[in-house]
Amino acid sequence: MKTLKQEEVDASAYRDVHHARRQIARFIEDVYNRQRLHSALDYRPPVEFEADLPPAGAPSRSPPAVAHSEMRP
Repeated sequence: MKTLKQEEVDASAYRDVHHARRQIARFIEDVYNRQRLHSALDYRPPVEFEADLPPAGAPSRSPPAVAHSEMRP
């Protein structure tokens, strides 16, 4: 919310509530989700981060489990 307020709302003059809603939605979609780097996503934008995720339902990339009998003491 701080980013939205500082980078969009405080820096803009809106004609009316409909204009404000359109501009804020544009900011969220175009700037916040596609351009702005997010520290929680290893400093990548959400769109880039999500593109690297495996498709829903795809098997995970974790290594196969080792059976107890295969483990060495």
